[in-house]
Amino acid sequence: MYKNKITRSLFVGAGLSLALVGCGEQAEPKQAAQPAAAPEATTETAEPKLAAVQELVRGNGTEVATIDPHKTQGVPESHVIRDILEGLVNQDADGNLLPGAAESWETSDNQTYTFHLRKDAQWSNGDPVTAEDFVYSFQRLVDPNTASPYSWYMEYTKMKNAKAIIAGEADKSTLGVKALDDHTLVVELDSPVPYFVMMMGHQSTAPVHKATVEKYGDQWTKPEHFVGNGAYVLDEWVVNERLTLKRNEKYWDNADTIINKVTFLPIENQVSEMNRFLSGEIHITNELPLEHYKRLTKEHPESVSVVGNLCTYYYLFNTKKAPFDDVRVRKAISYTIDRNVVANAIMGQGQKPAYFLTPEITAGFDPEMPAYGKMTQEERNAEAQRLLAEAGYGADNPLDFSLLYNTSENHKKVAVALGSMWKKTLGVDVTLENQEWKTYLSTKDSGDFQIARAGWCGDYNEASSFLTLMKSGNTTGGIHYDSKAYDEIMEKAITSKSEEERKALYAEAEKLMANDMPLAPIYQYVKSRLLSPKVGGFPSNNPEEKIYSKDLYIIE
Repeated sequence: MYKNKITRSLFVGAGLSLALVGCGEQAEPKQAAQPAAAPEATTETAEPKLAAVQELVRGNGTEVATIDPHKTQGVPESHVIRDILEGLVNQDADGNLLPGAAESWETSDNQTYTFHLRKDAQWSNGDPVTAEDFVYSFQRLVDPNTASPYSWYMEYTKMKNAKAIIAGEADKSTLGVKALDDHTLVVELDSPVPYFVMMMGHQSTAPVHKATVEKYGDQWTKPEHFVGNGAYVLDEWVVNERLTLKRNEKYWDNADTIINKVTFLPIENQVSEMNRFLSGEIHITNELPLEHYKRLTKEHPESVSVVGNLCTYYYLFNTKKAPFDDVRVRKAISYTIDRNVVANAIMGQGQKPAYFLTPEITAGFDPEMPAYGKMTQEERNAEAQRLLAEAGYGADNPLDFSLLYNTSENHKKVAVALGSMWKKTLGVDVTLENQEWKTYLSTKDSGDFQIARAGWCGDYNEASSFLTLMKSGNTTGGIHYDSKAYDEIMEKAITSKSEEERKALYAEAEKLMANDMPLAPIYQYVKSRLLSPKVGGFPSNNPEEKIYSKDLYIIE
């Protein structure tokens, strides 16, 4: 029963998979090199022998804040939710859309979409998965009472009345979603969105089991209460130690699922995670410790994986608080960052210096390099000194500020390096403040910071997935910028019926951000990790890094 799955993904993820980016080159995640030691996979190639124990252990970076899809906003949470709750669509190893809870869909105008749900889809308690489950879940996501940090996402899908509901101006029952019958879901948008189905792959659009949520409230995510429709269900959750999943025997494709148990480990220290991998405790790490990268590629080349990633690392300015309410100060701090040093020396795994929020590997994105990106670093430093002096800072009035980041040795290394650059070039003193993930998210979203480390990974492969982040209604980033001009550009872009017009408006949005500098892009990610050669089916060519444990298997 596993033949097709194993054959099409034979040896993917086994060995050194490098899509490295040299300085000034563009990442091409769909051209990752195949493992050097692996034989060429053909339909005639003998299938690998599966290990007797099909249990996967993953490093997940940090303790997840929650597994409620309507109350999350982070990547660590999405890794777990993807396994336990299934939305309308999934992705394959190359990032192409696949049917999920919906087996098919159609639209004639990109404004009304009809999804046909699988008749054999069930919740883990045996209840059928119905169109009403999605109606309830979408309404719950936009309901102000839910206080979802991702409610803005539904607004940007242009789902009918979503914006008014989120603003408290309309009842959630008026949302443009309805069930024609148990297996037919119709979604109406306020205006055409050609990439709408792609947006339905995000974890916030996953369904929840109404009876369970209403019975247990916020406690529905406990293992003893949890009901899901994904390939796995929650089995055990020991906070700050491990989160374990087991097979959902009711899942519609359970017969083709191979991994029986998945364990997520919240390890924030990359060296500790590396050591546990090398001792055989972990199959997939979340990251690599920067200082060990070169050694690992020499001593364990079969286990080092570096692939393109649809993400940008940046520092976010709180433009509503002094001193960063002054654009001259924001530009001075941004210009002083030597992005080449960060990308090539500190990170050094193929990351690319960033001068845009949107990564250049994003489909259909082709912006013009901003003026400061064309300068030499010496020219940027000189301009930064001029701007800071013009803003009134200098030896007699030195600038000092705090930098917030979530606990991670890699984030700390970048912060320390940038603090040194600012001190040397501008005479600035920086206080570093690190917080654990859940507290950091709350502090950043509430605006209780001056500069905050941040990163954004596309929710779908289109520029709007990044650029809507800075709209003023977006609690993750836009509320700290709050630009009416930017909002107008993005509103035109996401409602435009012309692809060419959208591209031009996206470029205009990036140009405005370069002028206003509400954030300082630092580098475009690659994803580097340790990956056991025993893991088969790993999606090394998926630019959004959507990993489904149901598609993996352990080789003997």
